[in-house]
Amino acid sequence: MGQPASRRVWSPFLRHLRRSLTAGLLLLVPVGITYWVLSFTFRFLDGLFDPLAQRVLGKTIPGLGILLLLLLVYLAGLVASNFVGRAIIRAGQGALLRIPLVNTIYNASKQLIESFSGEARQGFKRVVLIEYPRQGVWTLGFLTGTTSDETGMVLGIIYIPTTPTPTSGAMVILPMTDIHDTDLTVQQALGIVFSGGITSPPQIRKVPAA
Repeated sequence: MGQPASRRVWSPFLRHLRRSLTAGLLLLVPVGITYWVLSFTFRFLDGLFDPLAQRVLGKTIPGLGILLLLLLVYLAGLVASNFVGRAIIRAGQGALLRIPLVNTIYNASKQLIESFSGEARQGFKRVVLIEYPRQGVWTLGFLTGTTSDETGMVLGIIYIPTTPTPTSGAMVILPMTDIHDTDLTVQQALGIVFSGGITSPPQIRKVPAA
């Protein structure tokens, strides 16, 4: 029995409407999120520097916060790229590392950022898969080091990044026998995390960790 005439007439239109709405969302939602993030950052930075602008210049300059931030990052890069600047930075870092509590926070955050940038001597050594938070559910993580328990069992220290901000994650310690190595590079794994899995390769090979 065929479809009613009214349904045959409306079905193509509804399919067209659904495709158009989906395409529109795919186009506009990323633009909207980008605008929201940039707008929030713009307002936040301007709010930080508005009192300074009012005191020095006697008026508010829109965008001053962004400009000052870029200038600060640029100057920091200039300082870090020459011999004298590196010596000053090392002295400053040494002073920070001698302050209780501050040294722990600074050193940990510095190593984490360097691990993501690929500049750390110690950091993300291997990309691994573990069954977490339960058996049968595989989670991508980074092996950051090894230790052992009182019986001599070798344990792996795994950093589990969160999507889409991998700098906020979890850390677990588990036997090396429960850890599987992958054929992914650190850069490939970070791409998967940043994209929420969209850039995942067609196959991820895993083997028990040595």
